[in-house]
Amino acid sequence: MKSPANSASLIRQMDDAHARTLALIEGLSPQQLIGPMLPTVNPLLWEIGHVAYFYEFWVLREHLGQSPIRADADDLYDSITIAHDDRWELPLPGLPDTLTYIDAVFKHVKEALVAGEDAQRDYLAQYAVFHHDMHNEAFTYTRQTLGYPAPALPATPTPEESADGLSGDVSIPGGHFMLGATEQDGFVFDNEKWAHPVEVEPFRIARTAVSNGEYLAFVEAGGYQDRSWWSEEGWQWLQQSNLQMPVYWRQQASGWQLHRFTDWIDLPLAAALIHVSWHEAQAYCQWAGRRLPSELEWEVAAAAEPNTDGLGLATNKRHFPWGDEQPNPQLANLDSRALGTIDVNACAAGDSAFGCRQMIGNVWEWTADTFGPFPGFVPDMYEDYSQPLFGITKVLRGGAWTTRGRMIRNTWRTYYGPDRNDVFAGFRTCAL
Repeated sequence: MKSPANSASLIRQMDDAHARTLALIEGLSPQQLIGPMLPTVNPLLWEIGHVAYFYEFWVLREHLGQSPIRADADDLYDSITIAHDDRWELPLPGLPDTLTYIDAVFKHVKEALVAGEDAQRDYLAQYAVFHHDMHNEAFTYTRQTLGYPAPALPATPTPEESADGLSGDVSIPGGHFMLGATEQDGFVFDNEKWAHPVEVEPFRIARTAVSNGEYLAFVEAGGYQDRSWWSEEGWQWLQQSNLQMPVYWRQQASGWQLHRFTDWIDLPLAAALIHVSWHEAQAYCQWAGRRLPSELEWEVAAAAEPNTDGLGLATNKRHFPWGDEQPNPQLANLDSRALGTIDVNACAAGDSAFGCRQMIGNVWEWTADTFGPFPGFVPDMYEDYSQPLFGITKVLRGGAWTTRGRMIRNTWRTYYGPDRNDVFAGFRTCAL
């Protein structure tokens, strides 16, 4: 097993993830830390304790055989045994005691990390950091869902915008492609394993994700009132949701606006569309005479390179669209540098080999595919990470403005139900 990082790096990542958690709960009252019972969120007070419990359970208890730090930790924070709706009824400790528990967990994990070489320990710690990062993204959309103020995150440079307004598609040749991750990629999750040969037909895919302005044309054309653009399931969802436009939009006399945390701002027309469901993405595609890419097509567009003769796909595969360099602000909009999506034309330096922009960062992109296992799938130690969602969720790729640059890559697969419009999801399209 390849160790994902050295101990010092893992400790820095832990501290950084915890600092982000503290920033995401800063300023919230005890009532806000519990919040209303909704199917799409957790009580924040429970969730921050659960994140620490994950480190404790896998690193300290399961791997190192240590005793529980809190005798009641399993009864409070085990997401497998505690039903979602029951989390509001738990006798949760208050915030000071929860933070004391988190500090104790981190102290013990850090002590373990500097106690000699242990690849399995480091793998589990890296898993826990990325789990932490994913929950920090969930904390962010929880603040949006519940209408809490924008988090006070550290100010960092935002990616520069590009003067070139991209439009149209790029043509990608068909050929042989290895879909998924390899052992040389370092730490990967079970649903990315392992790279396997597939054949992809030639296709044309949009250079950018769909912008607010492009989607606005669908809204203003009556797209939410015209049954013909929607699947049967999508139309039922639309009637139940009672939406006439994306969930965080409104039309005022002065023009269209976007709700961002507690503020209404003018709709940024060039920014990537976000907070739309898979059903909405499908309806737009029907209206526009387009389609969603398969996840195979998405990964080919992001990771493949053309043969030197331009007639097929090279055997080389990129870790990121731009190559192997780690993400930075000029390459991708990640790490909450901007409180929302940016212009779909920004980050020209991050283009893929075929000229697709922002395939990493800015907005998670829906694909056409239902989430399922790759051939030979074997669950990792956390058996409920992937397999309970096979067959019932849709695949998204690429990460959003909230996603941490240290964890995202071309092969990363996330998954949500097709009805979810609260998460940081948008899409790009393919030609029919």
